[in-house]
Amino acid sequence: MTTNITSPIPKAKSGISLIKAHMMVTGVDAGPKISIALDSNENAFGPSPKALEAAAKATKHLERYFENPAGVLVPAIASCYQLEPKRIAIGFGSDDLLARIARAYLGPGTSLLRSQNSYLKVPNYAYANDADPIAAPDKDFCTNVDAMLACLTSETQIVYIANPDNPSGAMLPGDELRRLHAGLPGDVLLVIDGAYAEYVTDPQYDLGEDLVRTHENVLITRSFSKIHGLAGARVGWAYGSRNVIDTITRIGLTFPLATPSLHAAVAALEDTDHCDYVRRETATLRDEATQLLTAAGIHVYPGHGNSILMEMKSKQGLAQTIDAALRKEGISLRRFTSPAFDACIRMTIGKREETHAAINALVRLYREIA
Repeated sequence: MTTNITSPIPKAKSGISLIKAHMMVTGVDAGPKISIALDSNENAFGPSPKALEAAAKATKHLERYFENPAGVLVPAIASCYQLEPKRIAIGFGSDDLLARIARAYLGPGTSLLRSQNSYLKVPNYAYANDADPIAAPDKDFCTNVDAMLACLTSETQIVYIANPDNPSGAMLPGDELRRLHAGLPGDVLLVIDGAYAEYVTDPQYDLGEDLVRTHENVLITRSFSKIHGLAGARVGWAYGSRNVIDTITRIGLTFPLATPSLHAAVAALEDTDHCDYVRRETATLRDEATQLLTAAGIHVYPGHGNSILMEMKSKQGLAQTIDAALRKEGISLRRFTSPAFDACIRMTIGKREETHAAINALVRLYREIA
């Protein structure tokens, strides 16, 4: 028997219907098995063995809530990075913290300003809160401070910048970051996404901790998913003014971290040797990949994270064709839904053997198809 329901249905916020995927995802069962996965900017070298051991030990008590994870992790973060504990909040990945920031400061009649081709998920944070995402023109996928400042309006509540950026890997120098902040009204929150901060080797880089210490309208988000290799553990943290930290802490979950994730994160902070190894090896392989691909005629954008963005414009659909061919050989890289990246492929830096295998296949296919 069929019943026709004519009564009104519950309505969600209208902006939620505008949320869309920002990455092209291929189904698990589509095509051959992937043997080299360099698509999600994970740390191919994995977490510290000490972090794995700590997480394993913590599984003995999974029937219990860990009632105050901040009381354990926040002091560890503060000690590692020489920061003030009362300016730190934790969450299940920096994505959780970014979503909380948007929920706290955005709403109808407000807007979030970002660089046009910055982290492609960011507009969804605005849509989820019925706010408008505004995109400032960039230059070669790099944030243009003058363009950002020119796009400010009375509706701007948040200015977002990923530094280094994703998917481009672009880095905004410290003096430009400070110039961006100096041009913002005091009631506009500057959010600096520093997920890839530990990978940067350029001396001009400045994440912005001094801006946090001296201003009320700056917040930095960080992640354990990248340099610490804990993507599956989902641990992130934020550093900001006490007022902003208090706000986003109030709307967090009661128990924001799984117990194994908490202990893994604390142990990861203590193993600085592993972190240094990952940083050095990633930088070396990133530079090697850039040189080899450039020598083959493939344009590679300067990258400062754990990935490189390459562009192939010599033939229509070339990037798509090469990406599909790589998948047939069991190599998965990343493409994006934004038209600005139609000719681009992003490759995460993996272990030496898999990085070189991916590069060799890329160069061979490029020469065959281009």
